[in-house]
Amino acid sequence: MATSRGEKDACDLLDADHRNVKKMFKTYEELMGSRGRTVAQKKKDLALQICHELTVHATIEEEIFYPALRAALKDTDMLAEAEVEHQTAKDLIAQIEAMGDADEMFDAKVTVLGEYIDHHVKEERGEMFPKARASRKLDLVAMRDQLAARKEELMTEVA
Repeated sequence: MATSRGEKDACDLLDADHRNVKKMFKTYEELMGSRGRTVAQKKKDLALQICHELTVHATIEEEIFYPALRAALKDTDMLAEAEVEHQTAKDLIAQIEAMGDADEMFDAKVTVLGEYIDHHVKEERGEMFPKARASRKLDLVAMRDQLAARKEELMTEVA
């Protein structure tokens, strides 16, 4: 059930999340060049915001997007890989969230998380989204609404 051109679909919603988090990582990277107590607090707050956004994003992919793709597509190797990538990102997120003041290891972990997410996003954009859009079994516009509703629910739970 391919989407009509121009109408936003599930892939567009997920990609908007990708772009939003990419901007936050870029801001974090810019802050890394500065010192001081207020900068350290800004970095910590921003890192925690990034972690929250990524956790919500991963949850909606794992609960809604990936199972739908797994049911619709023959080749699910990329989904298994994406789920392993999610688990590794969650491990890093847990480490970042558990750390105290932002220090050298904190910056390193946030940087590595950003690089990891970049890799994951490239694979979704280059492989997963095109396959999802080519499938006649998926209603990606209806799925977008499902993803948006679940995302809103999750964002308010912890925020």
